[in-house]
Amino acid sequence: MSDTLVDRLDGIVHEETQVHDDGVDLTVAEIRSVDEPGRVDFGGGELTAAESSPVETEKRDPDDDYGWWNLDEGQYLLVYNETLTGAGTAVLQTRTELRDRGAFHPTLFTESLGRMPLSVPTGGIRLKENARVSTLLPSP
Repeated sequence: MSDTLVDRLDGIVHEETQVHDDGVDLTVAEIRSVDEPGRVDFGGGELTAAESSPVETEKRDPDDDYGWWNLDEGQYLLVYNETLTGAGTAVLQTRTELRDRGAFHPTLFTESLGRMPLSVPTGGIRLKENARVSTLLPSP
């Protein structure tokens, strides 16, 4: 994998686990629920952000270092631990491990890592803090 992609990322939680030949796995720092709608208009003069709030985690054991998000079916916003800097486009896609459990986010070409819409299936999903949920790949 190109070193330039790794060099453009700040906030990597555990490089030995996240970096592989194909790309870099990204980890979840926060899950937010959308509470009030945003607005998108033709000219941008009435553009407003949606209001959101953090979803709290729960520890399965009081001695655990990290908690779990117990997400019901619906749409959320995912916030990464990592940030992408520098110039150039990369491909961001859902990790197979997340997709195989019915949850996913859009695949996109991006130059930054903003909030990502996350779709959760009917049965819900449990995500642990810092779980690897996406993969960032060099742009073809």
